Amino acid sequence: MTGTENVSAKDSVDSVYDVVVVGGGASGLNAALVLGRARRRVAVVDAGQPRNAPAEHMHGFLSRDRTSPAALLEVGRHEVARYGVRLVEGRVDQIEAVAGDGEAPSFLAQLAGGPVLRARRVLVATGLRDELPAVAGLRQRWAKDVLHCPYCHGYEVRDQRIGVLGTAEGSVHQALLLSRWSEDVVFFPHTLGLGEEDRERFAALGVRVVDGEVTQLVAHGDRLRGVEMAEGHVVTRDALFVAPRMVPHDALLTTLGCRTGADGWVITDPSGRTSVPGVWAAGNVVDQRAQVITAAARGAAAAIALNHDLLEEEIAQVMVARRGASAVAVR
Repeated sequence: MTGTENVSAKDSVDSVYDVVVVGGGASGLNAALVLGRARRRVAVVDAGQPRNAPAEHMHGFLSRDRTSPAALLEVGRHEVARYGVRLVEGRVDQIEAVAGDGEAPSFLAQLAGGPVLRARRVLVATGLRDELPAVAGLRQRWAKDVLHCPYCHGYEVRDQRIGVLGTAEGSVHQALLLSRWSEDVVFFPHTLGLGEEDRERFAALGVRVVDGEVTQLVAHGDRLRGVEMAEGHVVTRDALFVAPRMVPHDALLTTLGCRTGADGWVITDPSGRTSVPGVWAAGNVVDQRAQVITAAARGAAAAIALNHDLLEEEIAQVMVARRGASAVAVR
């Protein structure tokens, strides 16, 4: 990761940051940008494993359409560094809340095989991972012509022969939606039960259904050529959409005791504040639907809320000190 550095033991517990941001994707970097411009002391710790790394381009981000994910992050790192934000290459293994003597709680972020960073607040923006269906050849085509988001990639495969693999509840809607990009969409129920109402909706939009289990994808010349069924028949397709199981990298949050909802995801308010005082979260780690532009916006919102929270704490501390000084003067 260009523009990053390793943190030495000297820059550990005795160095206190206003905010340590865990995760250097769009959400974490945009938060760091806003906080750096607010003259806060910020460190961003990132392991260099962004979710969208396999994608050649990203889309739907005004002024950044068709920019590669790596290029966006590279520009972002240079921008935040201009405001004094420290970029640390590494992985945070644990975050511990520590109560000070008469002071507001702070947090210790333990880096894997490295030092501990102390912060007044933490923002977790560690994203999620995509668990793909166990179909032979699918992972090798992931982010090339095996895709998941019509809004991210639908335009690039417009008017082509598109397939949708039925793996989750949202797969049906995915196929219906893709009928806006192509008149040749095939839905493979695979292991997903498909009711008559859904079949009627497919028929209304011209989506064909090919029943049976999918065994593997057929590729040639580094291009998807088709979807092979259990009986051996190959359905020619140029692109295949799947709905992966999205698993948040939220162990740091849940270990701290952040409350989760019925769906198992960590709950935040609109600013990204969790149920644990001093802990914020933003991006895909708490919002599986967040695209790059959404994640960046959530990072900015969290940064503004964090700065206001820090300011209120600072005002309260000054007020307590002033009252104490006045009491001593009266005596």
